[in-house]
Amino acid sequence: MKLYIAEKPSLGRAIAAVLPKPHKNHDGYIEVGNGDCVSWCVGHLLEQAEPGDYQAHWQSWQEQHLPIVPEEWQLKTRKGCHKQLTVLRKLMKQAQQLIHAGDPDREGQLLVDEVIHHCKVSRTKQQQVQRLLVSDLTPTAVTRALGQLRSNREFVPLSVSALARSRADWLYGINMTRAYTLQGRKVHYQGVLSVGRVQTPLLGLVVRRDKAIANFVSRPFFEVLAHLVTEDRQPFSAKWQPSEACQPYQDEEGRVLSKRLAQNVAERITDQPGVVTQAEKKRKSQSAPLPYNLSALQIDAAKRFGFSAQKVLDLCQNLYERHQLITYPRSDSRYLPKQQHRDAPKVCQAVAHHCSELQTAVTGADLSRKSRAWNDAKVDAHHAIIPTGKQGSTRLSAEEAKIYQQIARQYLLQFYPDYRFDETKVTVAIGTGVFTAAAKVPVEAGWKVLFPAKEAKTDSDGDEGCASLPVLQQGQTLHCRQGEVVEKHTQAPKHFTDATLLAAMTNIARHVADPKIKAILKETDGLGTEATRAGIIELLFRRGFLLRQGKQIQASDAGRALIDSLPELATTPDMTAQWEAALEAIRERQQGYQGFMQPLQQQLQGLVDQARQHVPESLRGVQAPKPRRKRKPAAARGARGKSSARSSTSKRKA
Repeated sequence: MKLYIAEKPSLGRAIAAVLPKPHKNHDGYIEVGNGDCVSWCVGHLLEQAEPGDYQAHWQSWQEQHLPIVPEEWQLKTRKGCHKQLTVLRKLMKQAQQLIHAGDPDREGQLLVDEVIHHCKVSRTKQQQVQRLLVSDLTPTAVTRALGQLRSNREFVPLSVSALARSRADWLYGINMTRAYTLQGRKVHYQGVLSVGRVQTPLLGLVVRRDKAIANFVSRPFFEVLAHLVTEDRQPFSAKWQPSEACQPYQDEEGRVLSKRLAQNVAERITDQPGVVTQAEKKRKSQSAPLPYNLSALQIDAAKRFGFSAQKVLDLCQNLYERHQLITYPRSDSRYLPKQQHRDAPKVCQAVAHHCSELQTAVTGADLSRKSRAWNDAKVDAHHAIIPTGKQGSTRLSAEEAKIYQQIARQYLLQFYPDYRFDETKVTVAIGTGVFTAAAKVPVEAGWKVLFPAKEAKTDSDGDEGCASLPVLQQGQTLHCRQGEVVEKHTQAPKHFTDATLLAAMTNIARHVADPKIKAILKETDGLGTEATRAGIIELLFRRGFLLRQGKQIQASDAGRALIDSLPELATTPDMTAQWEAALEAIRERQQGYQGFMQPLQQQLQGLVDQARQHVPESLRGVQAPKPRRKRKPAAARGARGKSSARSSTSKRKA
């Protein structure tokens, strides 16, 4: 008997649906026509044991116990999961062959592997486990995946890296949270000061932005425009480019701070001749934005609909599990396997069926076209989020329909030609001054025809052209009618919103000064992962460390005080970058588990010692926020999916 172990019941039912009939539905599993069985986890069946489970005296929070480091790691059954774990244990004993069908990501790999190990499956049987990677719950896609089984041993490094991450997050979160909460009590702070490897740097990012805004002092700066005309009276304007001699009068971004200098330049060029020293016109093209991964979808949905990251994830889970209209939503990839291109006609028909707004777009798509999205070299366990080929009647909520349309349109873009435009750059000399002008003129809309005008400036990768320039040639004589000084003022940074905070997490390297750390972060997923970012943001809101002011996201008094009380290492992405580099090395078989965990334990001892020596005065007089009750996600109502099951992981990162 073969036993398929899915991560969730929805996936288990999708696998069973394409296996031989008749089916017998049992409590916790399905027996198919040839005697094989399909069962499932319910998200995480197991979780890390709590400190008190290891040693009774660790149950109480005492400074002398820190750091808490288990000698032998233990897992325990999650509340309410004993029954399903018992079903799986019995079936695994009976089965001759196990097929691992966890979700196609790092945590999905570990989740099922842990159950297999916990149930003490024989070593021989473990070595024969096969891996089923399903990213689309439609029968066609599941059948195809069943024909592409791989040895689960190929994924051992992925599982080990996930295990190392889980245990390291537990060690860091438990010990740092207890250490700083105990220190907080010394200044009469009554709340829990949760500290996590990802959560705390994210909070630090918001706190630093809030402080930059609060401390910002606007300064005037000055630009000089030359209003020029050609010999045949065609007007245009060019902007002054200060020379090196002007550096003493400029700020670090090259803006001129001296009004007198700008006025002098404007006066000197007024009613003076100019000459075109460089004129360059190039026909350029811009390929369509790639299909979505989860973060890119969350960012666009936040911009266009004001949806939070968690709302987008919940809606995607509905579209994936309940409606089966999109592929696996927690993907970090924006590329597609080449073989998937042959499904384009069926997928596009489904899009036209479910989304009347895109019927014209489907008609205009050139399905023979292969964009840069189809690239096997950039697809591993999962691919970009795209529509499935499922048709039939489906009733979507208004919010589900919005997300489906976003995903479907991004897919259709791949079958449209490049956006083409003429880019002109001109340099003009007026006396000793250098002035430049540029223009971008659309030639062929290409994929941009799928974007309404109001969205033209918010699409994923595009930007709009500016006013055109007259035809100019090198050596051409011009006349400057007038020099104009334009006074502007430096602008304070903007408070984070859902979209910009997600973008900051995804591109965290932009917020790091150290070149080595920046380089590491550019090669990783950023701060958090596709599967965890929404939960981490929500966790900070629930714990009262972040607040919403309209669309703005700001830190609370407690959030600011917490960051001020912690060492810089705990509030910046630097440590996360170092961890991610090590975890990736484990996944690539370049480093072992102990090579990551041993230095971490040494570092943890130092951090705990540092906490003992620091009384967090910033917390004195600060009232602890009241934790907000966790909202049950729509996708999890009636069934416990990974979005709820992963809460234990989020807690350890707190």
